Amino acid sequence: MKFYYDKIFIILAYVKIMGKKEAKRTVSIFAAASFLNDLGSDIVYPIWPLFVTTFLGANLVILGLLDGLGDGLVSISQAASGYISDRIKRRKIFIWLGYLLGSLSRIGYGLSTVWQILVPFKILDRTGKMRDSPRDAVIADASTKNDKGKNFGIIRMFDNLGAVAGIVISITLLGYLGYKKLFLLASIPSIIAALLVYFFIREKPSSKLKVYKGISFKNLSKNFKLFLVSSSFFALGAFSYSFLLVSANKLGFRVGLVPVLYLVFTAVASLFTYYFGKMSDRTGRKFVLSLSYIFWIITCIIFIYFESYILIIFAFVFYGLHRAALEPVQKAFVAELAPAKFRASTLGGFQMVFGLLALPASLLAGFLWTAKSMTSIFYFSIFLTLVSIIVLFFVKEVE
Repeated sequence: MKFYYDKIFIILAYVKIMGKKEAKRTVSIFAAASFLNDLGSDIVYPIWPLFVTTFLGANLVILGLLDGLGDGLVSISQAASGYISDRIKRRKIFIWLGYLLGSLSRIGYGLSTVWQILVPFKILDRTGKMRDSPRDAVIADASTKNDKGKNFGIIRMFDNLGAVAGIVISITLLGYLGYKKLFLLASIPSIIAALLVYFFIREKPSSKLKVYKGISFKNLSKNFKLFLVSSSFFALGAFSYSFLLVSANKLGFRVGLVPVLYLVFTAVASLFTYYFGKMSDRTGRKFVLSLSYIFWIITCIIFIYFESYILIIFAFVFYGLHRAALEPVQKAFVAELAPAKFRASTLGGFQMVFGLLALPASLLAGFLWTAKSMTSIFYFSIFLTLVSIIVLFFVKEVE
């Protein structure tokens, strides 16, 4: 009898080891794809506000509209893909197709001659974010409570490392290639990312397509709803990074140096994302999220009260710390609070709310800046961030 128990133990141990290897393989492939995609997208992002306002001649309200529209569409695409992928039990198609759409949008940016043409390609670009909720659900399913924050931190770290590489390419080659050729170059890495996912991510085959009942609001716990309220207050005041770059330009940074500031916060985020994700596994999600909000408040205070070049650079350092602490921990927290069988739907629904509020957030920032002053958008954001911290205090963590 002991022989059979020993045999069962060996088999279970082997399954556990192989499961861990498969999980690491999945995270590694997604990390590589994330690196490539962000390499391409962040060739565009640091010069995007200057491309829209200087090269195409749009004003700040239009910039806010484009950025807010983009963030709003991200939320809808993530919610839709998460909901559908939970219902049909398919993840992979949304992921590789999302990378492909991102690549096509950059080709469109390179062909644009007036800001109005950017709208459909912005829609295409942001629709490509359909990949995130299904991908995050795959990562959450492959993780345990003890390494969930770390795994999301790894993905975000490679996102940011790709972004750093993209920014360096953008700064280096803009003067040689110009906006249009640079955008066309930026389309290539995401095509490779799509191929990586298509050929190397394994999805369990199914003999037929089964459709499962989708999630409803009543499936969500009161605790999750309270976290959603807290995050919504913050999102309403979290205007696009474009306003930080334009603010720096108004405070004296030359156009050629503005992308360097984008590089600063992205490099900081890439260095600390893994650390904050792992920290949240030990200290709890709420503590690290509160830190991220404090970093954002410090960023706003520097822009309100100081015009020193050195301090503005430090503002982007704190913004990088904010992003590093916010993004992986927020996803890990949502994945824990979500019902297991509706994980992609819940992640997508959360991003939908967060993203839909980004549209009024950026539009409001544009109007406040135009009607009142640059500093008014920072005061407004600080107030909403403080409200978010207070509400977050009442959210209970998963044991």
